[in-house]
Amino acid sequence: MIPRYSRPEAAAIWSNQTKYKIWFEIEAHAADAMAELGIIPKLAAQTIWEKGRDVIWNSDRIDEIEAVTKHDVIAFLTHVSEIVGPEARFLHQGMTSSDVLDTCLAVQLSRSTDMLMDDVDLVLSALKKRAFEFKMTPTVGRSHGIHAEPTTFGLKLAGHYAEFQRAKERLAMARFEIATCAISGAVGTFANVDPRVEAHVAEKMNLAVEPVSSQVIPRDRHAAYFAALAVVASSVERLATEIRHLQRTEVLEAEETFTAGQKGSSAMPHKRNPVLSENLTGLARLVRSAVVPALEDVALWHERDISHSSVERGIAPDATVHLDFALRRLASLIDRLTVYPKTMQKNLDRLGGLVHSQRVMLGLTQKDVSREDAYAAVQGNAMKVWRGEGLFLDFLKADPIVSQAMTAAELEALFDNGYHFKHVDTIFGRVFGQG
Repeated sequence: MIPRYSRPEAAAIWSNQTKYKIWFEIEAHAADAMAELGIIPKLAAQTIWEKGRDVIWNSDRIDEIEAVTKHDVIAFLTHVSEIVGPEARFLHQGMTSSDVLDTCLAVQLSRSTDMLMDDVDLVLSALKKRAFEFKMTPTVGRSHGIHAEPTTFGLKLAGHYAEFQRAKERLAMARFEIATCAISGAVGTFANVDPRVEAHVAEKMNLAVEPVSSQVIPRDRHAAYFAALAVVASSVERLATEIRHLQRTEVLEAEETFTAGQKGSSAMPHKRNPVLSENLTGLARLVRSAVVPALEDVALWHERDISHSSVERGIAPDATVHLDFALRRLASLIDRLTVYPKTMQKNLDRLGGLVHSQRVMLGLTQKDVSREDAYAAVQGNAMKVWRGEGLFLDFLKADPIVSQAMTAAELEALFDNGYHFKHVDTIFGRVFGQG
């Protein structure tokens, strides 16, 4: 995790103290289940909770033990025994390290996803507010970066709103898939730990039981999880890229808020740069970088190996914390985005009506002109406008094919921006619901 791009609430999920607390809870809940089954004394299970529940675990001491044992879970259990005393010998009965590590990771990823879904709600709220604010604000739609036909700025934002609705659904599915518990012992056969122990721990940790854990939870789950995060990150980048383009000097239809005292450049005092959007683009790349390693973790040797372990120690906190930061930053950016409707209208009119070329072509086909001839006539006159030779409507009125098919009034009627917005309410109804 990079502290600059980490919110304390998100980073705390991956702290050593949180990890050790979850490890202890997994072990203690397992002890409770074993006590109920008569495998260990009930008094031992009670003592474990009483002495360990509110402990601030000593990370330095655990590191000191691990330096000797070269095993993190053994080091932790040794430290627990120093706190709990003789009853600690009843911990970890029939369990293996992956039972603790994988179940803990499931808890951490689940908690992180809950936070990410809350973040998406903030993005959705900001997008909805601004979409309705600019619902009928005309702007030019672009394809290939080139003027295409009129749209509204509200429709642009509505499209991103719908995308982040899907993002939330993907996160919910990813959480469902990742939230499984494995307490099945060596090679996953339950030879030395009763399946009822696993069921009890799963319930207490708000997880589902992993149907088949070959000592580890299958990593296809994790691959799907990080892939879902990557798609959400790409949605962040798509919106950030749109803002970066709209803030370009030659466009300047919208821009990030430039606060009092903010500086855009160490060399050029006039600069106002889309730094937040550019930052979001970079963070999206970081989140997506987790996908390939997660996919490569799927093919572990036989029942297990630990080639995935070092990967997940990096990508799990990095991907979740950075996406959390990115989503929060995006929500704030959209909420405070400065929009310039007059510039949007100016840019829309910049090519003198070329954006209505399709409507003119279709109008000609309704007047018994073949599509091929209509296309050629409209395109030929449009190219003159691109070359700066005059106005589109004037050229059309002077064109023999066009003028024979249409009156001047009929042509002028085709240059109405409002024509393109007649179904905006329908689209908004699809996205936001009726009423």
